[in-house]
Amino acid sequence: MSPRQRPAPLGANYWRLFTASTMTNLGDGLMSVAVVWLASALTRDPTLIALVGLASRVPWLVFSLPAGVITDRFDRRVLVASMDAVRVVIIAGFAVIVLLHQQSLPTPEELVAGAPAPDQSGFLLAMLALAALLLGFAEVVRDNSAQTLMASIVDKSQLERANGRLWGAETAMNNFVGPPLGGVIIAVGLALPFFLNAGLLAVGAALIFGLTGSFLPKGTRSAGKIRWREEMGEGFGWLWRHRLLRTLALMLGAMNLLSAVAFIVMVLFVQEVLGLYEGWQFGVVITGAAVGAVLGSMVVERITQRLSAGTSLLVAIVGMGLTNIAIGLTSWAVVVWCSLLVGGVFIVMWNVITVSLRQRIIPDHLLGRVNSVYRFFGWGTISLGTLFGGVLVSVVEPFLGREWALRTPFLLAGVVGVLLVLVALPRLSTAKIEAAQAAAEAEQAQAEQAAAETELGAAEGQHAELETPDSR
Repeated sequence: MSPRQRPAPLGANYWRLFTASTMTNLGDGLMSVAVVWLASALTRDPTLIALVGLASRVPWLVFSLPAGVITDRFDRRVLVASMDAVRVVIIAGFAVIVLLHQQSLPTPEELVAGAPAPDQSGFLLAMLALAALLLGFAEVVRDNSAQTLMASIVDKSQLERANGRLWGAETAMNNFVGPPLGGVIIAVGLALPFFLNAGLLAVGAALIFGLTGSFLPKGTRSAGKIRWREEMGEGFGWLWRHRLLRTLALMLGAMNLLSAVAFIVMVLFVQEVLGLYEGWQFGVVITGAAVGAVLGSMVVERITQRLSAGTSLLVAIVGMGLTNIAIGLTSWAVVVWCSLLVGGVFIVMWNVITVSLRQRIIPDHLLGRVNSVYRFFGWGTISLGTLFGGVLVSVVEPFLGREWALRTPFLLAGVVGVLLVLVALPRLSTAKIEAAQAAAEAEQAQAEQAAAETELGAAEGQHAELETPDSR
């Protein structure tokens, strides 16, 4: 039996991107606890907390399409690193504001016990929402550009492996290492996670600036006046005409809306239903999703090979819905943690399959714009779900009581999430995925052949011109 062939190395550029993404996601993990914990120390009103979350998500709804045009016009490496640098400035500035006020803030448990909200709570909530809004705009450009980088760094045959490792590391830092570490750091000072995040982003930006090679979009001009409507229309039209990607984008939008409905009240659920009022406890509970994501990144390729891509997507839809139902029905932190673990596996399964598919079949000169349209549908709904989740708790609380009001978003998201499989079943199949990949490969081969023929014709014309006798 011949020895098993080792996979080709992913390259130095990949590992720079991997390291930068790992560090920035560690910072994001610190922030994920610090932001909601700060908000819960300023108010117990779920609608106000939802408005802070809404501020960070609105940019995905209003700026995704212009960000796609920008991504397809300029060097994607520079865009990613520059947006990280902008985030450093915003986060460091907000950290200073928190540092000046942190000593006078009560704990969430003190607020639940009846302590008055601090006098500066309105100002700090406003500053928190403003910082979240500005960071959201930077992240729209940054994340859209970063996702297009991968297709320029590794070969298409390596996308699943490269994306799987990256998703595993990003999710581990964002949800596994970052949150509990952030919870511990909060005990030292509320401002400290923000300062640390700014430092991690600065190092990540330097690593991205260090990528070698050209990261300008291929097959399109990167100069001249931007025709916003026309160029956004090209990306929108391409995605809308592609039935498979259109279905995936709409399904992602529905699932992210439901996830946001539940997640925005998670901090209140952990504190008031599970009875965990320490920052590190909240951080530990939500690490379940990260553990699942790490496990998923290691096994998703084998699961997909055994079940097929289409079946894996359908399993992921049902699995994510069932985990929300389990959370909504329990009062045990261990059950919540295990449910998040299982959900994390399904999230990574969905992401690795769909992101790799997009990177493989979308033409490079349209990759930024089509990705931005995809995220407009897939991520824009998060802002709607975030607002709806907070309002839902406020509306049903007088009828169901505080505890069941906090359970309702999880139960609603779970039941509707499971029912989504009825919509996906006739539209997502392995045969349709394979057909889309084959069509994209054929189109790419035709485009490369046409480009080669054009280049050859130009070279022959130039040669003939040189050989033509002087007619003077």
